[in-house]
Amino acid sequence: MPTPAPAAVTPVLQFAPELLLAAQGVRVAIFDVDGVLTDGRIYIGEQGETVKAFATLDGHGLKLLPRGGIEPVVITGLDSPAVRRRVADLGIRHAVFGAGDKLAASQPLLARLGVGWDSVAAMGDDWPDLPLLTRARFACAPANAHAEVRAVAHHVTQAAGGHGAARECCDLLLVAAGRYAALLHDHLVTLDGGSP
Repeated sequence: MPTPAPAAVTPVLQFAPELLLAAQGVRVAIFDVDGVLTDGRIYIGEQGETVKAFATLDGHGLKLLPRGGIEPVVITGLDSPAVRRRVADLGIRHAVFGAGDKLAASQPLLARLGVGWDSVAAMGDDWPDLPLLTRARFACAPANAHAEVRAVAHHVTQAAGGHGAARECCDLLLVAAGRYAALLHDHLVTLDGGSP
């Protein structure tokens, strides 16, 4: 018996037209980790190991970006096996760990990708992210970001860091790129993104 066709689903997410206009043309999206992909808390075990919690909503958003023509990048000031594992599990091909100067870390990476700041979105939560946020075409901050970061962001998410904030940013970028509805429809057919 053939599989029935899925019922039509109309996207319910909506963003202000000025936000979508500001985010159009983004080809690379840079994400901080602590406070963006996590809630910013660091758990340290008895043996000195660090444990971090990541939201699956954020992870799926980061996986969707390349299918929408946007390359996800991670630039983080800390380095840990947990972060490296999460980045690898998500298939993120470009990451800089232990970046004391995030601007210096980003320049060669963007040159390798062949993009300028006019094609970059950045999401961060604290002062070390400001050099990226103030240069990027589109800047995003989680709801619980530092006040100075929220002040320069084009969009402050409703969700907090580590609780879907990065997914909200990803969704916004995909809507601005005109790919959100098609990606949503693809998920009604197959999670592999291929033909049914």
